Amino acid sequence: MLSPWTALWDQNLFARIIPTLGLMMANPFVRGAVTGVGVVTVVAGIRELFGVFVSRTPPESPPDPQTMAPDAPRQ
Repeated sequence: MLSPWTALWDQNLFARIIPTLGLMMANPFVRGAVTGVGVVTVVAGIRELFGVFVSRTPPESPPDPQTMAPDAPRQ
């Protein structure tokens, strides 16, 4: 997300080897698009994690023997 706006983005090996790619990567619109994809990916990941935690059911605890009803009435 933040990489397109750092110096690391400008010091890319592929941008040095392929000058046209370097020009495209220097374009603010391309940097914004990469940042937008990163934001969407982070939001989707957080949403998915939230769904996993919400849908989780707590483990069942064993029944309390003191509150259990007897199986058959005694005579």
